[in-house]
Amino acid sequence: MKIPKLAVIIPCFNEEMCIESTVRKLLEVFNYLIGKNKITYDSYIYLVDDGSTDSTWNIIEKMHSRNQLIKGLKFIRNYGNQKALIAGLESVNTIGCDCAVSIDADLQQDEWAIEKFIDKYMEGYDIVSGIRNDRKTDSFFKRFTAVLFYKTMNILGAKIPMNHSDYRLVSKRALCVMEEYHEKALFLRGFFHEVGLKTAYVNFDVKPRMAGESKFNFMSLMALALNGITSFSIVPLRFIAVLGFFMALFGFAAGVEAVIEKIFYNNSPNGMATTIILLCVFGGTQLFCLGIIGEYIGQVYREVKARPRYIKDIELK
Repeated sequence: MKIPKLAVIIPCFNEEMCIESTVRKLLEVFNYLIGKNKITYDSYIYLVDDGSTDSTWNIIEKMHSRNQLIKGLKFIRNYGNQKALIAGLESVNTIGCDCAVSIDADLQQDEWAIEKFIDKYMEGYDIVSGIRNDRKTDSFFKRFTAVLFYKTMNILGAKIPMNHSDYRLVSKRALCVMEEYHEKALFLRGFFHEVGLKTAYVNFDVKPRMAGESKFNFMSLMALALNGITSFSIVPLRFIAVLGFFMALFGFAAGVEAVIEKIFYNNSPNGMATTIILLCVFGGTQLFCLGIIGEYIGQVYREVKARPRYIKDIELK
């Protein structure tokens, strides 16, 4: 296999405090890999500005003017991390590369693990997923919600490896396969895990964030989880059907029991509290089920409108 041309994709949202340092460190990795004859000299970095409100884009333009191997794309507004990643993957496939690595702008993920990714690619793997060794750098709440996220995703059918983020390498072949998927809310972690191409895993350490704050919080993780579940699983809909069956069975059994008590024991069940509790339980369950169905309908609604995933403002090639 020939030496690959590598593209490193970095989604950015208000990363003025760390983006220059991140690019500098990645260029050090590039020089090291070029020196070891593992990537070509024209490998490049592709930064996607996801509608930043600070000076992130100005910094990207300045770095591009100094080094043409630093390329960039600016959205007209914020579309979210997943859309920025998709835009980066689609853009580098158009510009040209043999493989692409996506990594976070804060560079908490070990950038030197890229060498292991390239080694796996040279062994014939189309997808190489990064798996973090631990979550020591996270708070207790973030560790708890992350474990809950992966467990829930796997139980409900959107199976992704534990502690896998969007730090991964994908080949040109994988990029071309991704172009066949036109859904607007493509869930990348689920897609690359289930697409069926030859996949390997690389473990890496996570460092403390250099500067700024993480853009991921509980609500964004919830949105990501709901998108992944509704994109790759119909288990919740089947759960509603099963739940409805057992609720109907319970209601039928309660009715039979009431009739038997009335006929044989001349005793009618009473109690306003019992009635109110049952109404609240069944009413709450119905609303919960309607909410799940609503998520799927919302997903269909977004896809049917067929609006663009993102709109480019400026691109530096």
